[in-house]
Amino acid sequence: MDDSATIEIWGAGTMRTFRPVWTAEELGLNYRHVPIGPRTGETQTAEYTRLNPKQKVPCLVDGELVFSESVAISRYLIARYGDNSTITAPECLEMRAREDEWVSYFYGELDETSLYVIRRHGALAPIYGEAPQAVASARTYAARHLSVIAAHLENRDFVVGGRFGLADIILVSCLDWALRYDFDLEDSLLGYRDSITQREAYGKACAVNYSERKGG
Repeated sequence: MDDSATIEIWGAGTMRTFRPVWTAEELGLNYRHVPIGPRTGETQTAEYTRLNPKQKVPCLVDGELVFSESVAISRYLIARYGDNSTITAPECLEMRAREDEWVSYFYGELDETSLYVIRRHGALAPIYGEAPQAVASARTYAARHLSVIAAHLENRDFVVGGRFGLADIILVSCLDWALRYDFDLEDSLLGYRDSITQREAYGKACAVNYSERKGG
């Protein structure tokens, strides 16, 4: 990416770092990607700690503005730069609230409560410890909510409002994660994901986020 860009996106290699990169690609933004990993020691350097005291990725720098968290970064980019792009924020209060509802649901129930628990006590068990009962419970929990989402997506191309938006970025990133963990997704979820992942920006974001991957 362009080293002269004023927008910087820090972080690579995870579903959470993927989201702002995908958003930036959808928006056609000129940005610099800094592919540091979450468990490589790079987030603990003095330089990065000054930028983000949480020592987590992703992190966004846009001029003098600096903040973290994948949903917040993606939402900000869409709101600030989405006027003439393929992805924009909902225009009315009701649709913004509906988008918030689904984004909160995907992040809270799939990402944090189930998929990350599987990751934390599966692939990352050497760091966080093995917890097979927690992993099994998380899989059952995720499967239940994936069924709710599958029902919602019957005869729908997008999560909210008949067009591509933030909720689709969050959901597809979670579905990608679920497939890595061998979840048996229902047909409506598979069809929806297959359609969304044909987007050019999705492919570009995968190349940026994963080909430059550092750490797990």
